[in-house]
Amino acid sequence: MSILPRLSIDRRSLIRGTAALTGALALVRAFPTWAQSGTTGLVPAPDMLSGDLIRLTVGESHFATGGRSGHAVTVNGLLPAPLIRLKEGQDVRLAVTNLLKEDTSIHWHGLILPFQMDGVPGVSFPGIRPGETFTYEFPVRQAGTYWYHSHSGMQEAMGHYGPIVIDPAGSGPVQSDREHVIVLSDWSPVHPHVLLKRLKQMGGYFNMRKQTLAGLLAGKDQSAKERLEWGAMRMDPTDISDVTGAAYSFLVNGHGTAENWTGLFMPGERVRLRIINASAMTNFNVRLPGLPMTVVQCDGQDVRPVETDEFQIGIAETYDVIVQPGEPQPYALVAEAIDRSGLVRATLAPRIGMVAQAPPLRERPLLGMRDMGMDMSGMPMSDMSMSDEHSGHDGAMDGHAMKMRDKSVAPQVKMGPGVATLSPMPADRIADRPTGLENVGHRVLTYADLKSLTPHGDRRMPTRTLDIHLTANMERYMWSFDGVKLSDGAEPIAFRHMERVRVNLINDTMMPHPIHLHGHFFELVTGADEHNPRKHTVNVLPGGKVSFDLTADALGDWAFHCHMLMHMHSGMMRIVTVRHEEHEA
Repeated sequence: MSILPRLSIDRRSLIRGTAALTGALALVRAFPTWAQSGTTGLVPAPDMLSGDLIRLTVGESHFATGGRSGHAVTVNGLLPAPLIRLKEGQDVRLAVTNLLKEDTSIHWHGLILPFQMDGVPGVSFPGIRPGETFTYEFPVRQAGTYWYHSHSGMQEAMGHYGPIVIDPAGSGPVQSDREHVIVLSDWSPVHPHVLLKRLKQMGGYFNMRKQTLAGLLAGKDQSAKERLEWGAMRMDPTDISDVTGAAYSFLVNGHGTAENWTGLFMPGERVRLRIINASAMTNFNVRLPGLPMTVVQCDGQDVRPVETDEFQIGIAETYDVIVQPGEPQPYALVAEAIDRSGLVRATLAPRIGMVAQAPPLRERPLLGMRDMGMDMSGMPMSDMSMSDEHSGHDGAMDGHAMKMRDKSVAPQVKMGPGVATLSPMPADRIADRPTGLENVGHRVLTYADLKSLTPHGDRRMPTRTLDIHLTANMERYMWSFDGVKLSDGAEPIAFRHMERVRVNLINDTMMPHPIHLHGHFFELVTGADEHNPRKHTVNVLPGGKVSFDLTADALGDWAFHCHMLMHMHSGMMRIVTVRHEEHEA
């Protein structure tokens, strides 16, 4: 019983802990031109980096927002990092100098390039040692909105991220009068290794929005019976985000809500917003109340224009939208954490000084049976009995011959303490509204709404199918693919060069996972056939499955991982190898 007050004090100290250390240190509040409040949009500027040779320097700074301050890793002394603007068809050299006391790297997220230039230490190159310069060199083979970030340690969580805009070689299908880059991120003054340590001590450490007696009495939370049933399974329907607004400030272009990042427009203009989720751990729901959005690109790839009122952007995804404000008034750009523990509001306005009203946080969502991979069409949970035969302490769940940890559900999964559950009935959730947006009263984008603007090039049927399970013990904060962490000697996922494979991602956890494959694009299987959308990152909903078709056209070794930084760091990562068939063992 005495642990609760001690934890409460420790959490408050975590949130404020480093502020006292910064009193004697200069705080960097330098924003690149594209990220400054009041920007007129993307215009040539001294700190917009372009051309055939670009120089970047990674160093240490301190950063402050919303009354919090702490250590930061910056690029050219800026947070977010400088905008890199390239042209499809050019060759580029990027010389990266490391002024840190530890190794660093840059991964060019979503770019198609030789694997030696991909920027993943231990996979595609050794990393950049302190005091050294490494020059990335590759042809630019695509257009669209992308970004770059460190793949060393957890520097990405401390500010080492920035946008990339690649203009098409021709005119391009998307026409706009003005462009703004919108980089969403989460920020904590507490070092990410400390946050991870707390999560390993208690999986729900930062969840301050658990169910309460008041919620029960008000009918907003589960019934007492449901709580007992979920408690027997050691599952928490409020466990939606690992690190929440209790520890994070949420930012648009480095600005919190009070700092009111403002992007300017003229009424009637078509304004393109290039939206990038550069967060370490936060999936966001994005909306502009009163202003419809037309999605024109996803992950840098052109899609048929589709109008919506809100969409969920997984970590590492990008969405380009067109908005057309008709009135000379401020409009709120709202990015709300999917667990509703916080939000950030920016403003689109015709002039500086206007502030759009920040909406209140909406009711936090509760997970249900579908999120457990157990959507059994009304079967009451009371019909299911508990069994410990597979997991000892953790428990399993028997119901109509289905066990949540039955090896027969996924024979390739290595069972053990790191696999708490296997979803017995994972649903194809490609057309589902994402977590927390199931019941809102307006249009919500789903992956099924996305259709590639042009047919994809490889229309061959896959020659084989590969199932990959996203596995975890959330209580113990253990994450893996197929029950094996990368550090435990996980075998590479091997593809033959140019083979066509259908990959099924099956989420055996109760949390969405944005899964990213380096060096490739794949086609989500949505039923649109040759117009299935092309992506490099896909957010797999809890208890669900997503299928994509992959042409393994990039030789080399590539990272494949969950882009929730602490999940990847804890083991949810594998290496994909693409080899000519004659080189296979």
